[in-house]
Amino acid sequence: MKLNIANPTTGMQKLIEIDDDKKLLPFFDKRMASEVPGDSLGDEFKGCIFRIAGGNDKQGFPMKQGILCNHRVRLLFKKGMSCYRERRSGCRKRKSVRGCVVGPDLAVMSLVLVKKGADEIPGLTDDNKPRRLGPKRASNIRKLFGLEKKDDVRQFVVRRQVGDKKKTKAPKIQRLITPQLLQRKRYFKALTRKRMEAGKEMKAEYQKRVAEYRQQQKEARAAEVAKKKKEKK
Repeated sequence: MKLNIANPTTGMQKLIEIDDDKKLLPFFDKRMASEVPGDSLGDEFKGCIFRIAGGNDKQGFPMKQGILCNHRVRLLFKKGMSCYRERRSGCRKRKSVRGCVVGPDLAVMSLVLVKKGADEIPGLTDDNKPRRLGPKRASNIRKLFGLEKKDDVRQFVVRRQVGDKKKTKAPKIQRLITPQLLQRKRYFKALTRKRMEAGKEMKAEYQKRVAEYRQQQKEARAAEVAKKKKEKK
């Protein structure tokens, strides 16, 4: 079985192949997202703790979280579900996926390094691969640089170099609170308030008109009754 180990802190990945199933016994019958010690894999992984992130069986079918079995099942997929990409709007499809329980039939298993051991693992923890792109959302930029609300996020956005070294590119900051946004919110609130006030005025006017109409009808009826009484006499 091949193990694809990722280290989120350094941004590096390593693919190793293990032929001895005895080394993989601690992983068998464990579910996705379970944390497993990596001591059985070899001396270099002593003290490491891995999280099972997924995998594929020998026929290439991916593991899906939430299917509590170690074999393949056919499910009806729709938009928003993992292991499925919608081709046409509203389209559903029945597909084969493998359960989330680890077994010997897997060809590749994806692991994430949760805790590093005492020794450095070459190609995984000994180097650092910087992220190509920085955060895009305003709150995530604040979190990365430890900014306060009064600080200008636009000064801290991560820029990357394009082509020749002089040109740089920066992402459009999402969820950024600008004076224009606040003005737009105030404008829409004022519109809503105006509509509510106009509705109240129209309702009061309508009720007044209805009351007048009923009074006229009442008076007309009373005059008609009085006229009939006069005729009888």
